[in-house]
Amino acid sequence: MTEHPARVLVVDDDPTFRNVLEMRLQGWGYHVKVAADAERARQLASSWDPDLILSDVVMPETSGIQLLGFLREDRPDRPVILLTAHGSVEMAVDAMKVGAVDFLTKPVNYRNLKSVLTDVLESPQSLAPVARPDPQEKEGEGGGPKRREDGMGPFVARSDAMNDFFEMIESVADSDASVMITGESGTGKELAARTVHALSQRRDGPFVPLNTAAIPSELMESELFGHEKGAFTGAARQREGCFEMAAGGTLFLDEIGEMPLALQPKLLRVLDGSPFRRVGGSKEMSFDVRVIAATNRSPRQAVEDGTLREDLFFRLNVLTLRLPPLRDRDGDITLLARHFSSTLSQKHGVEAREWDDDALTLLEGYLWPGNVRELRNVVERAVILAREGTIEPRHLPVYLREPDRAMEGSYRFPADATAEEAEKELILQTLDATGNNKSETARRLGVSVRTIRNKLKTYGIKR
Repeated sequence: MTEHPARVLVVDDDPTFRNVLEMRLQGWGYHVKVAADAERARQLASSWDPDLILSDVVMPETSGIQLLGFLREDRPDRPVILLTAHGSVEMAVDAMKVGAVDFLTKPVNYRNLKSVLTDVLESPQSLAPVARPDPQEKEGEGGGPKRREDGMGPFVARSDAMNDFFEMIESVADSDASVMITGESGTGKELAARTVHALSQRRDGPFVPLNTAAIPSELMESELFGHEKGAFTGAARQREGCFEMAAGGTLFLDEIGEMPLALQPKLLRVLDGSPFRRVGGSKEMSFDVRVIAATNRSPRQAVEDGTLREDLFFRLNVLTLRLPPLRDRDGDITLLARHFSSTLSQKHGVEAREWDDDALTLLEGYLWPGNVRELRNVVERAVILAREGTIEPRHLPVYLREPDRAMEGSYRFPADATAEEAEKELILQTLDATGNNKSETARRLGVSVRTIRNKLKTYGIKR
């Protein structure tokens, strides 16, 4: 742990469990406070400003999922992990949909909990994390993120390409029309969507993200529009859909090209203003929602391939934002590398790392297919390895130091490998090369993210 331990708020109405969890967390080096109910939790969240909240789901008066909604209104970037003794797939989906970063069941496996806490607290939620702003510096004149010399909101940048992008964000935010965000994996499309929302007139409403590639196709309609109790096997209670949850705010549909083709006409009708019914319901509903969609593929190519309806594409593509890849952001690589080394040195509790000029030259000469996410992973590795305090070329991966040698050793299979074994090895090696980034792996291999997920499930591999 660093000399400034992370602050964790524990919310649970069971005093025994609450005390045991408090002692465990303190033993791991965290600064801990506890609350017996949602009201006390809201007070502590406001006054103490914890870095992470661990909350029970089933509590009297206000549930953990309801509490999560309240907490995200105050500070949507703060991670919340929900705990329950009554776990179900449906409840987990509910929790993740409203913003929980994880969902764990009781009795708690403390080894798993410690791993989740380490991952969440030591891995920034944004691609370009910045220090928590002073409340008086938090907003610009329009009430949202303001431009800085080194970027805007969560983005760190000085390049002409990104300054043009910031101007586009400000223009798009003034409108209430649908937006299509394009850009390679790792460029920060969800960050862009959140920034548009924060600058818009809807900033006080909810921001609801949904990754359409991560939801099984048979559950997608329920995720978007909700369902009634008993609508299908496992529908134990009524549940709101994303459109209902995003009322008065913004719905962000990531990887829109992965949405089931059969559902796209219904989405189009709703976007055109038609009412909809929950799955298994008869009551017609409509909500005031702005939709922002994103894809790391060419949407026009998706239309040509038949995975995205042309009429839906035109309905979503009223306004377009294209995030430039890192290789086109002249001057930003060094800026980001210094930024990441500073924040990651603090995260790992080590002295601030400096950069050797030759190491920066190697960073500048690389094409960064994984973009900002890949750069951050490389810098974190270097921060950990550079024990003398200066990041040198030897602290960078071999594919940066010796690209020719790295290419020679890539994708080699045994001579007697079957096609299935070669496919599996190719996917795993590409995942390794992209830092387990499934979207980038799919892009490099020319398949969908859902294909990568299905293949890993078939192999019985969890990444």
